[in-house]
This record gives sequence, structure tokens and C-alpha cells, in this order.
Amino acid sequence: MSIGGILLGVINIGIVVLILLMLGALVLMFCNWLNFPISPQVQKLYIGIVALVALYMLVALILGIPSIRIVGDAGLRLIG
Repeated sequence: MSIGGILLGVINIGIVVLILLMLGALVLMFCNWLNFPISPQVQKLYIGIVALVALYMLVALILGIPSIRIVGDAGLRLIG
């Protein structure tokens, strides 16, 4: 595990958190536009879920466990 890999992983975690928070803000704005307010407790719950996702990604980065395997052998061979 290199310093560059860790730095890129942390940047990736930051990008995911920002995208999730921006998505939540857009949903909040849309619901306010429809005069359907979302309670502060639900907003805090969403932020907590985003924080748990970030924590999961950080632990996976530190321990070297891939969260989702996109490239590489996953042990499944469909062709011969």
C-alpha cells in the first residue's frame, strides 16, 4: 500500500461523500419546492447514513478490502 494509493482513496471517499450530500440537498430543495417539508430528524439521519458509508469506505481502504470488485478475477468463470 503506497502513500499515493491512500491519498487517492481518501480523495475518492471525499468525492463520494460530497456527491451523496449534494444529492440529499437537491432532494431537500425539490421537496421544499413542492411544499413537502422534510423534518430535521430525517435530515440528520441521512447525514448519519452518509457518515457510515464514509466510515465503511475508510475502513475498507485501511484494511485493503475491496468494497466492490469491478476489475479482476472474482472467482466466477462463465466461459471454459
